[in-house]
Amino acid sequence: MDQDVVAGGSAQFRNPIRSGSEYIESLRGRKLKVYLMGEAVEEPVDHPIIRPSINAVARTYDLANEDPELASAVSPLTGDRVNRFLHISASPGDLVMQNKMQRRLGQLTGTCFQRCVGMDALNSLHSVTYDLDEEHGTGYHARFKQFLARVQRANLVIGGAMTDVKGDRGRSPSQQADPDLFLHVVGVYVSGAKAHQTGCLNSHWLIVMPTMRLEAADNDYAIAGAIPVDADGITYIYGRQSCDTRSAEEGNIDAGNARFSGQEAMIVFEEVFIPNELVFLDGEFEFASTLVERFTCYHRRSYVCKTGVGDVLIGAAAAVADYDGVEHVSHVRDKLVEMTHLNETIYGTGVAASHQGIAMKSGAYLPDEMLANVCKHHVTRFPYEIGRLAQDLAGGLMVTLPSERELRHETVGPLIEKYLKGRPEVSTEDRIRVLRLVENMTLGRNAVGYLTESMHGAGSPQAQRIQIARSMQIEFKKTLAKTLAGVADASRAQISNDLSTYMARVFAPVRN
Repeated sequence: MDQDVVAGGSAQFRNPIRSGSEYIESLRGRKLKVYLMGEAVEEPVDHPIIRPSINAVARTYDLANEDPELASAVSPLTGDRVNRFLHISASPGDLVMQNKMQRRLGQLTGTCFQRCVGMDALNSLHSVTYDLDEEHGTGYHARFKQFLARVQRANLVIGGAMTDVKGDRGRSPSQQADPDLFLHVVGVYVSGAKAHQTGCLNSHWLIVMPTMRLEAADNDYAIAGAIPVDADGITYIYGRQSCDTRSAEEGNIDAGNARFSGQEAMIVFEEVFIPNELVFLDGEFEFASTLVERFTCYHRRSYVCKTGVGDVLIGAAAAVADYDGVEHVSHVRDKLVEMTHLNETIYGTGVAASHQGIAMKSGAYLPDEMLANVCKHHVTRFPYEIGRLAQDLAGGLMVTLPSERELRHETVGPLIEKYLKGRPEVSTEDRIRVLRLVENMTLGRNAVGYLTESMHGAGSPQAQRIQIARSMQIEFKKTLAKTLAGVADASRAQISNDLSTYMARVFAPVRN
């Protein structure tokens, strides 16, 4: 492949990335401007705090090789198999396979593997750029497909950057005292900042998007486009995570999950150039809300990834009970059943949203909006209860364990081995390792992805409640009740209209 086909900033690739190890090497030497704990990071790939998050993304490449049916699909743009994170969903089946892949990766990493946001950005832009062209006669959709084909051929990672820092939440973007509090156009450049950006350093490209509904006065903020991660003018400020410095310590027990973690950072854009061929929205402010709503619909359903992480936590809690010799105690079994029930409820609503996906004019399929929001609303609650039950089963030792240095110490190590023993046939070290994993997932570094991200990612709980209220068809349901109760004001015309809407949402995907 010609180098200029896949060039982005200084990141250029002659051959597509095939494996996790090749992906890791592709991130080297980019000269990113990254700050972590007050210091500039010379090479993020080799930083002990950053590297576990890179490993989690690398796992998405290896899974595509191990199980291509699950984690890849044939692209209509290239005719080749591409990583499913780069594939546009062309059927409800495609949407469901995304969910199955997400759950599997959660099981394999026990953390956020950082690619769902890019996948959902690509899928939402596919239909929005098509609708934009139809409305305004623009050429965004062709540009978008050309860009997508480029990244598919090179097998690159896309990061989605939607959340602006927002400043005064009571004011629109154009009303802010500082215009940079929302990303905006300055000539052919953009300035501003994006917050909470998952996996941004570990991506090859960023897609920037509006974060909210915009008005005519906000047209400078109606910008969507693709930017190389190593573009001039970008600074990354790495976010702290609870217990993150354990990854920089000797040993691999105290980290809980030494190999994998998530990643969040703030991205500051200082007059960053976007060429016309990589601009997918520019001033068409009325489409900002459409893009946000479709992106969040995809992304809220994507939170089935937490069920894979939940599988790991349930397994850890069960292992602790086993090591303690209480695996058959009735209340222990009941708690494991409750954890499983909550986990499968999340998964069931996410998969249902995918099964009831509907076709957009562009050919992409969008998940059912109501069920996508119900899925995410479950995610804002259930992982916390699963985590509480895991801590209940783990016991207080989870947070009072001595460090790995004490375990290895010639004087106190034997004492720890003796007094922290559970079942005699289980090693003390194995018991400690599983307890540290529960700590990692409920209080430590990967609690960021499993708990706080579950609360606020893809919109905080109230955002889902607003969308559920918009979609709940309360008048239709009142009419149903009045009809059966024999109330005279039940309008047949209203019943017919609302029933058509309901049938189209629920049954059209099945008929397709």
